[in-house]
Amino acid sequence: MAGRFKTKLINFSKTFIPLVFGLFIFWIVFRKLDFKEIFRILRNEANFWIIALSLPFGLIANIVRAWRWDLLIRPLGYTPKKSNLIYAVLGTYGVNLAIARLGEVWRCTMINRYEKVPFTKLIGTMITDRLFDTIAVALIVIAAFVLNVPYFNSFFIQHPELYDKLYALFSSVWTYIVLAILVGMVWFCFSCFKNKPFIRKTKDSLFNIWEGIRSIVRMKEKWLFVFYTFSIWFGYFLYFYICFFAFPFTKDLGWNCGLIAFGMSSLAMAVPVQGGIGAWHAIVIAVLMGFGLSQTDAGAFAVCVHTIQAIAFTALFGLFGVLALPIANKGK
Repeated sequence: MAGRFKTKLINFSKTFIPLVFGLFIFWIVFRKLDFKEIFRILRNEANFWIIALSLPFGLIANIVRAWRWDLLIRPLGYTPKKSNLIYAVLGTYGVNLAIARLGEVWRCTMINRYEKVPFTKLIGTMITDRLFDTIAVALIVIAAFVLNVPYFNSFFIQHPELYDKLYALFSSVWTYIVLAILVGMVWFCFSCFKNKPFIRKTKDSLFNIWEGIRSIVRMKEKWLFVFYTFSIWFGYFLYFYICFFAFPFTKDLGWNCGLIAFGMSSLAMAVPVQGGIGAWHAIVIAVLMGFGLSQTDAGAFAVCVHTIQAIAFTALFGLFGVLALPIANKGK
């Protein structure tokens, strides 16, 4: 009984704590804004048809993500149905809206269940998938920085606390001492307790994960993988940037502003909160204000786009993916 209560408490915490954290950030960002004015802007100035035009690009990008995942799985000797991969990838985003970061584990669990691909190897392919996403985001941010050095200089001048915190983190000797201690502890455990069942199982799991990561080396269609990666992130960019044309105060900002806002908002999505609530709004508003928008206009853009895209539309196709998987595999 106590164990069941503990499990429920842990599951509740995984959902509740990130959500509260995200809502707290949201409150900090919006507590001084005039929501009556924001709703007036949304009611009278926003073109929701243009925002609707952006939605298919996000859906297509996620379908291409499933195709890219298929390229990582096939070198392991398995040929899962692409339809199942598409449903699993779409469902990932719906699950992440409920519990932050659980979606990636969920999609591996579903493909393990319906396609009999070993779970730990799927985790390896998922890590590779996310690794290349990280590389893509890094390249987008670097490109945005190189093309807009004056903007980033003024941004850090306006937000010196960000620069100070980053500098303090990477210049502190304690950061590297802690990392060295953690690495030493892991090495000690694997060396001195290598015959313990837990360590053996961990080694086996890490080996399977490594096999999944190595699938990129054995992949025959490497250029197709690169093309899919480009297509995914170009689709995500259009998904975001098209919304600029839905508001009179953002439609003339240009693709450079769109690239910066998109790159920085992609970084914000790494914050472990459901749907990037709060963090996404904060960074998008900060970027748009750096290009001269008022806080109210920037807030109206962030609220509208995030609510429609990251909450409503993501929840819709996420729910579709979650429901479609068992229906499409009801014979298994």
